[in-house]
This record gives sequence, structure tokens and C-alpha cells, in this order.
Amino acid sequence: MKTFTSEPLSEILSWAHEALTVSDTITFEVLNPDIAKNSYAGETVTINEINYLHRSYKGWSDLAELLFCRLLTPKPLSEHTIALTYEKLDLSDSFHHSEEKEEKYGTASRFAAIHKNEEPAFLSPYLRALRSVKVGDKKRILNLGINTGDEFDLIRQILPDEVYRNIELVGIDFSSSAINVARERFGEGNAHFYVHDINDLSSLNLGRFDLIITIGTLQSSTLEFKPLFASLVQEYLNKDGAMILGFPNCRWMGGEMIYGAKAPNYPYSEMSIIIKDIYYCKKYLQQKKFRVTVTGRDYLFLTATSLKKELA
Repeated sequence: MKTFTSEPLSEILSWAHEALTVSDTITFEVLNPDIAKNSYAGETVTINEINYLHRSYKGWSDLAELLFCRLLTPKPLSEHTIALTYEKLDLSDSFHHSEEKEEKYGTASRFAAIHKNEEPAFLSPYLRALRSVKVGDKKRILNLGINTGDEFDLIRQILPDEVYRNIELVGIDFSSSAINVARERFGEGNAHFYVHDINDLSSLNLGRFDLIITIGTLQSSTLEFKPLFASLVQEYLNKDGAMILGFPNCRWMGGEMIYGAKAPNYPYSEMSIIIKDIYYCKKYLQQKKFRVTVTGRDYLFLTATSLKKELA
């Protein structure tokens, strides 16, 4: 077993990269992070005349994620040290690799195993966005790319029942199997779901909404991003309405949500496209008199609320 005491992180990273080329798991001994809880990464901790560099469990977990590994349960080795084991993720276990067109996001797909509301890095900023737009005050909410309805389910969880039932929810998705599940999940009578091409919203005669939500959908290669976004604001959003746009900055592989979206022509995460799209939406909405914030990490949430009442 490899032991690290005062070696810099760059040396550990280099060793891990090399070791993982020949093994699916690596185990190494380090200082127990609980020994110096209030220390920052790289602070020296001297025990029995041995100098250790402190690193937190969060730091070790971050390193595992960067290496496309999962951190297994640490094991005590001595009074001051622990054994950490990294296990390679199965990178082939991902809906991203699916060649299915009609039901890539359907109930039989690997995507169906994902529950974003159980991921803190998704849940927390999405909750913040819902509270920022005062979701309980909305009368009509549209969600594009609703799938089986998780984003509506969180609204149902956080609102009193009598408030929730007075909101009309409209969800649209291309996957018929996912929409069938959504219809079964929401039997209160205030939710309506359509299997439909988002490029052809006009044929549904939907009317206008107080809140439009779309998470991980607008950047689909099958959609015309800018024209669709502009039409949502101009044709479907009430003048004092709000928007929540979620931009994925992650990948789903081997049971894990991994930070950083894969960019075309790059072997690593590259954020130019997502930054460009967010900037476009933010500038457009600000010109239309919206207050706009961008929050989150693995999912970046653009939240827009109208300033028209305040400016009137």
C-alpha cells in the first residue's frame, strides 16, 4: 500500500493516474482528516515527529471524481491514518452513449435510473430558484422536457396541498413512456402532459404561463436554441412571469453525477458553449426588463423574474 505524508498533491495525482492505468482500484494511506478538522488543505500537521499535509474528506472525494472514480468507505489503519480506496467508474454505464433516438430518455433507458432531486448539487440550487420566483404565487407553470415529472414533484413537496392544487401544471416531452409515468404520478387533476415535439409548440395552443421551467433541454441538438428561447419569452410567458433555465454542467456515469459536461472535440470538460448560451439568455432577459441570477455548479440555473411591476 502506498503511503503519503508530506508529498504535494501534484505527486499524489501523478501516482494515481499511473496506478489507475493498470488497476481498477487503488488504495493508499493518508492522515485522517478528522485529526485537524479546522485546517486548510496543505497545512502541515506534525505527529510523532512526522510531518503530514492535511486534506479533507471533501478534497479526497473531489480527487476521486476528477479521476472518474468513486471513493469507497475509508478504513482506519492507525490512531492517525486511514486507508482510502478509489474504484474506477464504469464509464460505459451511461445514457449519454445511447444511440436510441425515440426513447433515449424513456422508462427503459439508463436515464430512467437518474433521480436528480436526490443529488444535493441539483436539489439545492433548484429549490433556491423555485423560492426565488415565488412558485406558490404562480397559477400556470410550463415545463419543457418534463420526462417523468420530477421537477413538478418537488413543487408538490414544498407547497401546501391547497396551494399546489390551485396551480395548473403543463409538461411536455418527446418520450411517450416517460409521459405515461408522469400522468400516473400526478392524479390530482391539475397537471396536464403532452407527448409532443417542442419545436412545434404552437400547434398545442398552450396560452401564456406565469413560470416556464426547462432543465437540460434547450441545448438539445434537435432544437434551435435561440429562436426557441426567444419564442418562449415573447409568446408563452406572461409579462410579469418568471423563468428557470437549467444548464447541465455534468455527466452521469456509473451511478455518479460527475462535474463537467463533455464538450465536442475536447477530451475534458470545456465550458465555452454553456457560458455563451447562459450569457445570451441573461442579456436577452435583462433587455426585456428581468432580474437575472445564475447559480449552481453541476447544473447552472438561470433564474429570471420580471421587473415590470417594480418599474411601473
